[in-house]
Amino acid sequence: MTTTRKSTNKSSAPDETPFERLSREGEQLLSEIVELGAADPFGLLNVDGISESFVKATEGLLANPEKLMKRHMLLWEQSLNLWQRAVAVSDSSDTNSGPEKPDPYALIREMHGTWAKWLEETYANIEGLDPNAQRKVAFYTQQMTAATAPENFIQTNADVLQETIATEGKSLSRGIENLRHDLANGGQIQMSDTDAFEVGQNLAATPGKIVFQNHLMQLIQYAPATKKARQRPLLIVPPWINKFYILDLSKKNSFVGHLVSQGITVFLISWINPDQSHAEVSFGDYMTDGILAARDAVLMATGEKDLNGLGYCVGGTLLSATLAYLTTKKDKTFRSATFLTTLADYKEAGDIAVFIDEDQIAKIESHMEEFGLFEGRFMATAFNMLRPRDLIWSFVINNYLKGQKPRAFDILYWNSDTTNLPAAMHSYYLRNMYLNNRLSTPGGIELDGVPIDLGTITIPTYFMAAEKDHLSPWKSAYIAPTLFGKKGRFTLAKSGHVAGVVNPPAAKKYGYWTNSKLPDSPDAWQKSATEHDGSWWPDWIRWLKRRSGEDMVARVPGDGGLTPFEDAPGSYVLKKND
Repeated sequence: MTTTRKSTNKSSAPDETPFERLSREGEQLLSEIVELGAADPFGLLNVDGISESFVKATEGLLANPEKLMKRHMLLWEQSLNLWQRAVAVSDSSDTNSGPEKPDPYALIREMHGTWAKWLEETYANIEGLDPNAQRKVAFYTQQMTAATAPENFIQTNADVLQETIATEGKSLSRGIENLRHDLANGGQIQMSDTDAFEVGQNLAATPGKIVFQNHLMQLIQYAPATKKARQRPLLIVPPWINKFYILDLSKKNSFVGHLVSQGITVFLISWINPDQSHAEVSFGDYMTDGILAARDAVLMATGEKDLNGLGYCVGGTLLSATLAYLTTKKDKTFRSATFLTTLADYKEAGDIAVFIDEDQIAKIESHMEEFGLFEGRFMATAFNMLRPRDLIWSFVINNYLKGQKPRAFDILYWNSDTTNLPAAMHSYYLRNMYLNNRLSTPGGIELDGVPIDLGTITIPTYFMAAEKDHLSPWKSAYIAPTLFGKKGRFTLAKSGHVAGVVNPPAAKKYGYWTNSKLPDSPDAWQKSATEHDGSWWPDWIRWLKRRSGEDMVARVPGDGGLTPFEDAPGSYVLKKND
C-alpha cells in the first residue's frame, strides 16, 4: 500500500535567508509528518486502547492518594537536590580554584532522566490494573520518556547545535532532505547506508544454487567449502517475518558460511515476500509447502533417507509443530532438531505482546481483509518501538538533526529490508500462538487435520536462547524443551535476539552458559550452569556433527536428483517492498 501526498515544496523568496528557508521547510515537513502520523489504518497503535489503559491507570493512582502524594514529594525532593547541586557548581565556578563552568546540557539531561525514571516507576505495578493494561501503560510511558529526551531536540543537543553553527545550517538542510527522502519512501527511517550493500554481492553471498521452488519458497543448496562433509544434510528454516539472510550476512558474520566451512551440507529455505495473491496462504501451508516440501527436495538432492533440522524464531515454532505432525504420521525423516530463540509457549511472549489483544488483532484483521496482507513496514515499526532509543531516536538525531548519512551496518540493512505477511497465516499465528497460547497444549491446534502434541517429539534437540532477547524472552524459550517428550540440550547466549545468534567465533564477543541438566525452572538451570567465553557456535557444531553421520566426499549442487536452475541467493529474496 502506498500513500500519495501533494508536494509542499515551494521556491525560495529572493531575499530569504538560509535559516528562514530552513524554518519554512521545517514547517512544511512538520505538516507532512502530522498528516502521515494521523493515519493508523490497521490499529497497530490502537489509540483508543492506549487512552483507556491510561485512564484506568490514573484512576488506580488516585485511588491511593497517600501513595501518590509520596511519589510527588519524592519528585520534588529529587528536583530540588538537582537545582541545589547546579547552583553550588555554578557558584564554585566563579572562583579560580573551582571546577570549570557547568554544562547546562548535562543538567537538562539529568533533570529529564530523573523525571523519566520517576514517571516510569509511578506508572509501574499499579494496584488493581489488569496485566494487559499495565503492560500498555508501562510500554507507552517508556515511549514518551524516550521521545522527550533532550538529545532529540536541536535546542538541547550541544552536538547538534555545534554542527549547525559549524556548517552554517547546511547540516539541517541535509537533515531535511534526509527526512523528505524517508517520507517519500513510506516513512521508514533509513538505518543503514543502502549504497554499501547489495544482496547477492556482499550480503547473502555464500555460493550456492536454487535447486527447488514453489509458490511459497525457494530452496538453496550451498556449495561445499571443504573436500569432505558430513553425510546427513542440515535444513535451515528461517523466520518469514524477515528475510533469510540474517543467517548469511557479510562474510565475517555469516552463520551459513561458517557451517559450510565446518563440513556441514547446508540447505536453507528462502521464503517468498508475499503479495496480495498470497492472502489465503495459511500457517499449515508454511508446513506442507514449506518445511515438508523442502524436506522432500533435500532428500532427493542428496539421496539420503533422513536429515537434521534447524529453526530460527517463528521458523523454530513451525519446525516444532511439524515434528509433532510427523511423529503422529510415524515419519522419522528428521533425526535431530535445533531451535534458535524459539517460543513454543507464548504465555509470557515478551515486549511484542503489548500489541496483542482482541481489539488490536481485530483491527489488524480488518486491515488485512481489505489488503490481503500485513505490510512489512508496519511490522518494522512495531519492532523498532520495542527499542525506541536505539532504533528510532538515535537515527532521528543522526539523520535529521545532524544531517548525516547512516553508516554501513549489515544487520540494520537487513532489518530495513522488510517482508509482508499473508493475511490468513498472520491471523492464525496471532490468535493461536500469542493470544490463546494453543501450541503448548496437546491437541491445541491442528495442522493438515492432525492434532499437534509437542510431547510426542523424542528426537535429540538443541535449544539456544538469548539472555537479553526482548522478542523471545529466554525464560519463556526455556519452556519449549520441557514440553517435548525427551529432554534436550539448552544453551543461553549473552546479548539479544539477533546479536546473540549472529556471533561468529572470530569476533570473540559475548559468551554463553551451558548445563547438562534441564531442571524444571530456568532459574534453577542458570544457577548451576557453566559460563563460557565467546560464541556458542562451536558448542552446537560439536553437538550437530555427532548427529550428522560420517565424512564423505562433499556434495556439489546438481550431483543428486535435482538440477539447479538459479544461483543463490535466488530471486525470491530480491523482491523488495515499496
